[in-house]
Amino acid sequence: MSTSDNPNLADLQPETLAVRGGRPDGQLSMAPVLWASTTYEMGTLEEGRQLAHSTQAKKFYSRHGNPTVNAFESAVAELEGAQAARAYASGMGAIAGIVLGLCSKGDHIVAQKQLYGGTMQLLAGVCPRFGIDVTFVDGTVPGAFSQAIIPGRTMLVFAETPANPLLDLIDLDELGAIAGPITVVDATLATPLGVRPLDYGVNLVVHSATKAMAGHNDATLGVVSGERDLIDALWGFAVLQGACASPFDALNGLRGLRTLAPRLRQQGATAVAVGRALESHPAVNWVRHPGLESHPQFALGQRQYRMHGGVLSFDLAGGLEAGSKFVSAVQLCRPATSLGGPETLVTHPASTTHAGMTSEELSDCGITGGTVRLSCGLEHVDDIIADILRAL
Repeated sequence: MSTSDNPNLADLQPETLAVRGGRPDGQLSMAPVLWASTTYEMGTLEEGRQLAHSTQAKKFYSRHGNPTVNAFESAVAELEGAQAARAYASGMGAIAGIVLGLCSKGDHIVAQKQLYGGTMQLLAGVCPRFGIDVTFVDGTVPGAFSQAIIPGRTMLVFAETPANPLLDLIDLDELGAIAGPITVVDATLATPLGVRPLDYGVNLVVHSATKAMAGHNDATLGVVSGERDLIDALWGFAVLQGACASPFDALNGLRGLRTLAPRLRQQGATAVAVGRALESHPAVNWVRHPGLESHPQFALGQRQYRMHGGVLSFDLAGGLEAGSKFVSAVQLCRPATSLGGPETLVTHPASTTHAGMTSEELSDCGITGGTVRLSCGLEHVDDIIADILRAL
């Protein structure tokens, strides 16, 4: 059930929706209920035929739907102010489901060049094999998306904000005003508590719910939200794609949503404090976080976001050697490739998340050998800062 279907939910703040959402009518348990079954007995052949032709059937077969997964989808739809949502086995499963579920040979996509490395590889490497052309633009330049659209051919306009790993921001008012192509925003780093792209007129919002939404490094999930007709179209391809969400991961995703607000609030405050400590350090070229006044799009961030996440990036003056030494020197912070969990994680994008990109592509995106991405966890901020400064 979406927010628009339930007037009692429509008036609630997002923090409350995160706690209240995804509870089916009649469910009295406070904790999410796990439905582990992959298949269900049918009463009659006619009933089975109806289930086979209905979208998101809860008790038919797990690729079609599952009560626990559907509860997670419902909770996310409520948070996004969407009519419906579809969960996937991962964030990349969701992105691939959008691109390959909506685009065909001869279609055209406009995407920003500031993207998560996996998304970039899909668009730049896989799409051309299927005859789908992709034009990359600088999403921070006003009008760049609309100017690259080819009337009659452009099917998707794909953006990510804040972008991974340099926290570039996209003006959602401008993106939502684009008419014709389907507009998509990856808002993983913001979460629905930070920004709701659908409120700006964007058609679809996608998240790697593996990250802050689930929030405990124990669930691999993706989710797409939007108008019901679009989600139903994606659902049909997702059943064939097979990247369906596990009910166990959906259960952990629901659990994570309950504490998303306090986690995001603390992690965002920690990221700003860490950023301020790094801004004046002689070994650091620059620091990026939307909550820092030094961010080149600080004003846009203040206007567009309710709260900022716990991810920041910074660039070390010594390049690759300095980046390698720093990642090896941290003790409290853990060198690992993810974000949004309770532990503070240090990632070297050029070696991990964006390792599939050429040196020219990395340079074009502003990523150097000294670029470090930090996902602030829930440890005390003083301990995190002390560990980082000691490593530097």
